[in-house]
Amino acid sequence: MCYSAQIEADYKKYVRTFGAHMSIREFARLYRERISDSTIHIPKAVDRWFADPASEGEREIAELIARFNLEQSGKLEQEMFKQRKRLADAERSLLVKQTKSANESRRIAKDKIEALLRRLDDLRRIEPRDRDARIFPGHYVPVIIMEDGQRVVKPMRYQCRPAGKPAFYDRKFPATYNARRDSLERFWKGLFGRHHGLMVINAFYENVSRARMEHRELQAGERDENVVLEFRPSPSTTMLVACLWSHWQSPGEPDLLSCAAITDEPPPEVAAAGHDRCVIPVRQENMDAWLTPSPGDLQAQYAILDDRERPYYEHRLAA
Repeated sequence: MCYSAQIEADYKKYVRTFGAHMSIREFARLYRERISDSTIHIPKAVDRWFADPASEGEREIAELIARFNLEQSGKLEQEMFKQRKRLADAERSLLVKQTKSANESRRIAKDKIEALLRRLDDLRRIEPRDRDARIFPGHYVPVIIMEDGQRVVKPMRYQCRPAGKPAFYDRKFPATYNARRDSLERFWKGLFGRHHGLMVINAFYENVSRARMEHRELQAGERDENVVLEFRPSPSTTMLVACLWSHWQSPGEPDLLSCAAITDEPPPEVAAAGHDRCVIPVRQENMDAWLTPSPGDLQAQYAILDDRERPYYEHRLAA
């Protein structure tokens, strides 16, 4: 399962290479919702798309980003004040008497202060870093879809909630950020052949067993360890990963655009690294055929998935 990926950070590539334009309306709606819902996670790399706004819509989004960052900074600073007071109180108490509770309070306060400083630094940082483009389940990712005969980029949550399902579907099926190819006509039958999209990524990440990665049996009494591997095509290239997507609506609730990456059996080098699934990179010449599916001709869609790009995936331990 593709539990994480590194998205393409350069918006110009979506336009120049893939002929897609941004849905300003959907991006603005999402950024407005984020003001009152800080659980909405948009990659910092996407925020940077609006650093030099060229239209009224882009200027609105840039202002929403600045407002959100300012409010988040204020909340972090308030929490920093509380933790520094907690630390000072614990240290004063320890001067009088060494107690387990005061030592624990000091340790927790120090850990939280360090974490808050990192978050503040990350919030205020301007220079780009690779992790700015990293997405995880529940994060929002730019997805190319077809709308009115044009390729459009819309932000979608990387965990799909099909239209018509209740909101608790997310908790009941937490792994719906991936759609197994062998379940496309069962679990995903409402979307396969109807709502197809493409995520533009440069790498993907998987949790694997260290013992499987090292091709060995566990020793008696040994506990296995989980490691995270980064898989990147070699030579380096951008991948158009096949997705399903949905537009969920419910009275009194904000609309939700969400997606799931389609996965299949892995190529030999991914299997040898210890993982049993892999994303499906669609060939660029098949973009329009994938984005305009016919529910009456699913075999044509399977043919596109079969006629995939087949890069060699190098792997390494993720940072």
